[in-house]
Amino acid sequence: MEKVLGFIERYQMIVSGDKIVAGISGGADSVCLLFVLLELREKMGIEIVAVHVNHGLRGENAKRDEVFVQELCRKQDVKCVVYHENVESISKKRKQSVEEAGRVVRREAFERTLLACGGTKIAMAHHQNDNAETLLMNLARGTGLKGLGGIQPVAGNIIRPLLCLNRREIERFVEEIGCGFCQDETNEEDDYTRNRLRHQVIPVLEEQVNAQAVRHMNEAMEQIRGLQDYMEMQTEQACQKCVAKQKDGSLCIYEAGYRKLHRVLQGLLIRRCLSRASGAERDITMAHVEAVAGLFEKQTGRSRDLPYSVKAVRNYDGVVLKKKTDMQKKGFAPIQLRVPGITRVPELNLTICCSILEKQADFSAKQAPQKTYTKWFDYDIIKGDLIIRPRQGRDSIVIDKDGRSQKIKSYFINEKIPSEERDCVPLIADEKQIIWILGYRMSSACQITVQTHRVLEIKVTEEKSDVREDYGFSIRKRS
Repeated sequence: MEKVLGFIERYQMIVSGDKIVAGISGGADSVCLLFVLLELREKMGIEIVAVHVNHGLRGENAKRDEVFVQELCRKQDVKCVVYHENVESISKKRKQSVEEAGRVVRREAFERTLLACGGTKIAMAHHQNDNAETLLMNLARGTGLKGLGGIQPVAGNIIRPLLCLNRREIERFVEEIGCGFCQDETNEEDDYTRNRLRHQVIPVLEEQVNAQAVRHMNEAMEQIRGLQDYMEMQTEQACQKCVAKQKDGSLCIYEAGYRKLHRVLQGLLIRRCLSRASGAERDITMAHVEAVAGLFEKQTGRSRDLPYSVKAVRNYDGVVLKKKTDMQKKGFAPIQLRVPGITRVPELNLTICCSILEKQADFSAKQAPQKTYTKWFDYDIIKGDLIIRPRQGRDSIVIDKDGRSQKIKSYFINEKIPSEERDCVPLIADEKQIIWILGYRMSSACQITVQTHRVLEIKVTEEKSDVREDYGFSIRKRS
């Protein structure tokens, strides 16, 4: 007990007056946690609320655990809140493994209880063996410095008082107090990755390499966490010097400052920016960090798609990270044109007037207007309805009378249209082809000739002059 109390004091996990929400499954580790907190209730005047989650996976055995926890809490005069969840169903709905869904459901139950009872901390019963298993999993799957630090003793309002004990010490303590505990039979199975490490890897390390392997791994993780804290401070200082948040919410890593950083700090900076841009970091790996770093060696306009709908784009200043959803907000939905008739595109503040003109006897192709936003098209060869829309993946446009075409992407690059604006440039298309890149060029395939019988005139006008600031497209800018 003294070892745990010293650990709690070292990390200032609990202060007088705290109301602790404790996850109590009924296993040896959670029973140990409860009695540690009971000791502190007497010494520091804290309050304890136990939370037990029945996952609906183990039938009568799960009910047995629930009853055990309720009876234990009753004897110790501890309020106990029980949740019943169908974790198997939840895992399918959320497209998670049962193990992951169970972990999330438990965390949600703790958070709900914390809010409902006005709690201050959530206490979880992770111990050194859990931490060693986590380290091995992170190493096997690929991890950065944070993953090498394992489980944090304190993370926000979550505390883990038992991280100074191994499994044997916990079981010995519970046996000494004589209150018993529940054995989860699924812990003996090897269906989960963590269980396979627990049964097949950790014993080999302890029996054939070093009996203190778990303790040594935890000591190493503690040193790494200290190093991580230092690097976090260095990374934050680097962010302040060479990262800026743009008006649209994107993050720009400026090349001038980035180039001055040590390679290790560059990687940490990118990881932090990815985390900030996405709002999460669980699925961000070294491969994604390297993908962003590689853009600094690429030409302007190159990009990479990243987790959580983040896109990294190389520009003249450095690399910009932004949510694809943010970019899509600047775009517009496809709209079918009224032919003949008037169509309004409210997102772009444009009005498009389509008229069908019959060819006169004195008709000449030279009569076609030469205005940027009024064009004539051979209506006889246009198939299907016309729509105005953003670009799509395989779009191309005919560029000469011989029918040669060019990809829209290549055209935008040649015209030096900034990559962040390309999804905002309107295209007018029928079912088969792009007939007009609005404000740039029309398709050579649709030009009027002496064989033309009906002429489609498309005239585009703008209702406001500040559209480019909002949507990245403006008639006034193109003309």
